[in-house]
Amino acid sequence: MSRASHPDLVHFALAVGGFAIGTTEFATMSLLPYFSRDLGISAPTAGHVISAYALGVVLGAPLIAVLATRIARRTLLIGLMLVFALANGLTGLVPSYPWMLLLRFVSGLPHGAYFGVAMLVAASLVPHEQRAQASARVLMGLTVATIIGVPCANWLGQAIGWRWCFGIVAALSLLTATLVALFAPHQPPQEGASPLRELSALTNRDVLLTLAIGAVGFGGLFTVYTYLASTLLTVTHVRDSLVPLVFAVFGAGMMTGLVVVPRFAHGRLMATAGWLLLWFAFTLAVYSFAVGNLWTITLAVFAIGLGGALGPILQTRLMDVAGEAQTLAAALNHSAFNVANALGPLLGGIAIAHGLGLASTGLVGSSLALAGLAIWALALKIRHQ
Repeated sequence: MSRASHPDLVHFALAVGGFAIGTTEFATMSLLPYFSRDLGISAPTAGHVISAYALGVVLGAPLIAVLATRIARRTLLIGLMLVFALANGLTGLVPSYPWMLLLRFVSGLPHGAYFGVAMLVAASLVPHEQRAQASARVLMGLTVATIIGVPCANWLGQAIGWRWCFGIVAALSLLTATLVALFAPHQPPQEGASPLRELSALTNRDVLLTLAIGAVGFGGLFTVYTYLASTLLTVTHVRDSLVPLVFAVFGAGMMTGLVVVPRFAHGRLMATAGWLLLWFAFTLAVYSFAVGNLWTITLAVFAIGLGGALGPILQTRLMDVAGEAQTLAAALNHSAFNVANALGPLLGGIAIAHGLGLASTGLVGSSLALAGLAIWALALKIRHQ
């Protein structure tokens, strides 16, 4: 029996890569108080490390997607994870803030292309109506990272140092490359594939508006998540040992959203995206008033996490509107989310630096969700013209 006839094994292999990527992406945020102290920088300055990774994703995803159009998807996935392993391993050895900034940028380069290609592979193995669920399974690895990987990384950061977390991510990346080589089907490049054909996505209005929804509307989640550890320690005044548990609750919210929402999204992708943006706007606003108590902030972050289902919803929408530029559109979706990952911490850091306090990150995030909803409404209006 061919490997292509075992979609569950392929999805698992791809999800392990999502787990590695999710651990390094989100754990870096949760470790911010520790590496900022070790490198002698402030929390807002340390937030630039998060933005550097996001910038790597934003630039790397389209560049790799366009230049690698004639590379078989399995080969590309293996190569991306090997680069990811090297960059994260070196991150654990950085001597100073400038080196960390550089290596986090390099670490981000394979991220978007990996997820974009992985989701196309995952969706190609299931019936048409199950594409959103297949995409969600790949993202499930990222979500499990927020439940298990991030809390474990946070505990490790407290116990033996934050640098070890990046070494573990490097090992997970090598494991992913091995599993993909073993289980993923060989899918040769599409006939007629070329950089020019992929670049046609950049002239597709539906693609660009869908990307804009994610780039802006998802920023609110990252605004809160980036500064959650600092908020818990300095505003909620919890013990260090409880911080990983709150991050695990956040991940549990994302897992719940990814399991439940895509099941009901087939044929209603845009409507589902609109409701999720409204959910973000409400829950992020509530967060600003919930930070003073451990129980209320924990409930708020669980509720915010539910909105993580927006990722596979927009990914599936791109599959419908991208035409022959599937690889670039899929990769650009993760560029868009990492524009959000850069924009959220940046605006949150500006609010904090201007004396509005860590609690203000919720209201900043809510504003981004509402801006994303405005773009969604524009996309809906144009589609019906």
